[in-house]
Amino acid sequence: MRFRYIASQPNGKVTEGAVEAASPAQVLEWMATQNLRPISLKAVETKKAAPGLKGLFSPAITVDDQVFLTKYLSLMLRVGTDLFHAIDILISDFDKPVVKSLLIEIRDNLGQGKPFYATFAKYPQYFSSVFINLIKAGEASGSLDRVFADLSVGLEKEKDLRSRIKSAVTYPILLLVFAFVILFSLVAFALPKISKSFSQGETEPPAFSKAVFTFGDFVGSHIIVIIFLMVAGIFGTWFFLAKTQAGKKFGIKLLNRMPIVGPVLKQLALQRFASTFASLLKAGLPMLESLEITANAVGSEELKEILLRIARQGVAKGITVGEAFRREPYFPRVVVNLIAISEKAGHMEEILETLADFYASDVDTKIKVMVSFIEPALLVMIGFVVMIIALAVIVPIYQLVSSI
Repeated sequence: MRFRYIASQPNGKVTEGAVEAASPAQVLEWMATQNLRPISLKAVETKKAAPGLKGLFSPAITVDDQVFLTKYLSLMLRVGTDLFHAIDILISDFDKPVVKSLLIEIRDNLGQGKPFYATFAKYPQYFSSVFINLIKAGEASGSLDRVFADLSVGLEKEKDLRSRIKSAVTYPILLLVFAFVILFSLVAFALPKISKSFSQGETEPPAFSKAVFTFGDFVGSHIIVIIFLMVAGIFGTWFFLAKTQAGKKFGIKLLNRMPIVGPVLKQLALQRFASTFASLLKAGLPMLESLEITANAVGSEELKEILLRIARQGVAKGITVGEAFRREPYFPRVVVNLIAISEKAGHMEEILETLADFYASDVDTKIKVMVSFIEPALLVMIGFVVMIIALAVIVPIYQLVSSI
């Protein structure tokens, strides 16, 4: 049974909350252990959790939802509202079933005396290890309002960077897809008809045109098989690269070796490192734990191994953070020097936040440069294919006209 209570603390401050207990006497015993003097106590009806949090087809908890949650909770805690009451207000405000279900579960767990971060830890598909550990640190230090404020700012920056990357690469991808569809349709449907008209005539097309027409006839005759093989190939490649460990490693190595994409991915990994490491240090987590958590959040296997090596073979053995970073050639000299200087000055998290902002801006610039290179390259490639098809058609027509 759930009981709602209002009580006064030893310092005279009034607090309220809810707790699961078998009887009112059990609640009073618990309040006595917490040095709380009861003012009001009543049984309340327990609300059932909204369905769908763990459902296969339930909507996800998005970054927008997380930003709203963290920003709202930071504001409510800052003005003096207790966490339980803030969660109650959020439950009544949220219409999204998956978020409402999560909030109800959080409230129930708080009523049972479980830590606040424990509910988030149950859903790693929605909340990162950084998110969970920051809340855990804030709960332990009593600074949840500041942690929530930092989380909302960090999530907004991450969302902004992702949106800029998506908007930058959307046009080249759409251009490539539409160009492929148009060229495939031209080869599969138009070329066979043109080839048929020439084969029925008396003029013999040149070898170049014959080769193009033969290719068009082959595609037109086996179009169903070709489409099936293409779909199977795309799905198989996606499954291998996205769902298998070996495929992920192969895809990452391939992208890292590409001349333009590789440097962008490295800058993005450095931005995540600086941003995550700064947030964890700012929340008061120990250096070793911060490095371990950051290593699992950077999204780069190479950088992950480097950070774990810095933590376990460097800092854990008494080496300074600056010296441990200096041993790794992966990091630019300016980053290593700034970390070493800020370690001595005692404000490493501020320097890391500045680095994160710098790398975010640098990534945005590099992606724009990359897109400005890819777009004309795609147009040239498409134009080259169209030119081959046009020449294959125009040359025999010219020969036919000349022979008349």
